[in-house]
Amino acid sequence: MSYQLHYWPSIQGRGEFVRLALEAAGVPYVDVARGDEARGQGLAAMAHYLDDPSVAHPPFACPFLVDGKRVIGQTAAILLYLGPRHGLVGRSESDRIWTHQIQLTIADLVSEVHDTHHPIASSLYYEDQKREALQRAADFRTARLPKFMAWFEAVLQRNPCNGTGRAPHLAGARLSYADLSLFQVVEGLRYAFPEASRKALKKAPRVSALHADVGMHKRVRAYLTSDRRLPFSEDGIFRHYPELDG
Repeated sequence: MSYQLHYWPSIQGRGEFVRLALEAAGVPYVDVARGDEARGQGLAAMAHYLDDPSVAHPPFACPFLVDGKRVIGQTAAILLYLGPRHGLVGRSESDRIWTHQIQLTIADLVSEVHDTHHPIASSLYYEDQKREALQRAADFRTARLPKFMAWFEAVLQRNPCNGTGRAPHLAGARLSYADLSLFQVVEGLRYAFPEASRKALKKAPRVSALHADVGMHKRVRAYLTSDRRLPFSEDGIFRHYPELDG
């Protein structure tokens, strides 16, 4: 049985971190909200899990993954579930906890990216909070983004499995879901903040090397060039407003 991934059908958003893991592992899945409602898919199928009182463990929001009777919400929790089942995390408990910790830090960064264009409320339009967004984005570019990139760079530097001439990984010696998520973050930053990300990545060569290597992964590369990969847009988390890039 294929996994059922539930996320908004027109944006990458947080669902993209799960898609990348499923695609890299070569795991069959159905992107439910993109399907036909006449076949039991579409937004109505997603709304069932969010709104129906018969669902014992309703997710707070999408993305969420349905695997048989299991309904798993929150991106980091979904990846924690998928990782050991599909070879995207180390086998030891220590490796799994460390990879999960990295993923939670990535989630923090993604939230801060979102707040650069919606610093007051998600219910308001960007234009309604543009002045505050300019202030928030300036702090993100000058303080927060460099701090996050320095931490990822340090993690890559201190990973004893990253030998000379080998593609770096955040945890262990092989591709993990955290690597895939950092790849997606770099992709999004390069779209949303091309100038700020260029400066930050210049000081993080290992992060840049990881990004380049993940992009060349056979299944990831095939996905990136397929119609399953939605483009970035000003409706998702990573939005390009030139004025926010400084």
